[in-house]
Amino acid sequence: MTDKLNKKFIDCVRSIYSKEEIIALHRPIFDKIDKINILKTIDSNFVSTAGPFVEKFEKKISNYTNSSYAVSTINATSAIHIALKVLGIGSEDEVIAQSFSFVAAANAITYTGAKPIFIDICKDDLGLNPSSLESFLEKNTYLDNGKLINKFSRKKISCCIATHIYGHPCKILKIKEICERYKIPLIEDAAESLGSFVAKKHTGTFGKIGVLSFNGNKIITTGGGGMLITDSERIYRKAKHIASTAKIPHKYEYIHDTTGYNYRLPSLNAALGYSQMEKLNKIIKFKRKLSKIYNDFANENDIKFIKEPFGTRSNYWLNTFVFKSLKERNSFLENTNKNGIMTRPAWRLMHNLKMYKDMARDDMKNSKILEKRVVNIPSSVPNNWYFKDK
Repeated sequence: MTDKLNKKFIDCVRSIYSKEEIIALHRPIFDKIDKINILKTIDSNFVSTAGPFVEKFEKKISNYTNSSYAVSTINATSAIHIALKVLGIGSEDEVIAQSFSFVAAANAITYTGAKPIFIDICKDDLGLNPSSLESFLEKNTYLDNGKLINKFSRKKISCCIATHIYGHPCKILKIKEICERYKIPLIEDAAESLGSFVAKKHTGTFGKIGVLSFNGNKIITTGGGGMLITDSERIYRKAKHIASTAKIPHKYEYIHDTTGYNYRLPSLNAALGYSQMEKLNKIIKFKRKLSKIYNDFANENDIKFIKEPFGTRSNYWLNTFVFKSLKERNSFLENTNKNGIMTRPAWRLMHNLKMYKDMARDDMKNSKILEKRVVNIPSSVPNNWYFKDK
């Protein structure tokens, strides 16, 4: 990529975010309603997990995603951890995940004592590659009394975590079909894809459990927070119990019946999430407008832009370019960041991190290429768009 083209992109972004000196990769939108809700919570004195906004926020998420149940947590990593614990994952198990992903899923797997197995991704949506998944399972596993066994480690492959990367739905229908055929429970890491749909079905609702994130850089935020969604009452009750220190309900006694976790979302954060949800559809409308500008820029300048897959509707959480070479990518990153425009490369592949370097994996053909070419570009809704429209 030439310096001229880098400058052209910088000028494009500056024209979009005309009133912002430092242009963030993704920052939240706050308004008066957010502040009112937080003050209501403070005035009530119920700022911790017992406050009324926790259940209201959970209900709002379950309604929006059309899930039967929702359990709020302090972050998405804890929600993945709880999901794995509910499914009974432990030290004798292995869990399939992506190497091209944020570290949260891999870390949550290791919290349980299980080992991750890393599988390659698709070039078009950056999600788990169904062909790679099926190929790995065909070559490396066998079914024994309904249990999927790894031929080499002799451990049970007890779960698959499929991630919707940067808000774009992965090939979840095909992944689900493979998981069902091989008797593997499916967890969807939908941390980045609140507001994304496959046909009219929300991401996170295809597997046994879905997980959402409300970190400060997500499409809406609770400051920090996550959510586990499911249609199973058994999973819901168990998840809520162990995420709440496994305390047996009682007026005044403190009795806990198993090892639990202090993972529940405080009401102060839930109050913010509740009001943020009121803005979600409007935020997505503007993010899709922004994605069209970037897509047009990419087409005009011979850059690949990651678009929503056919038959899906993406929230376009982080807009993404894929460059032709590492040199082009690095030039772009250097020039944009030097000029006050935050752009970021993809995460380091999980199997290249020292704690995961010895984990089982496939050839990672696509992951290795994309790690060196993907760049996330500024994806916040511009303030001058959002507040002008109010």
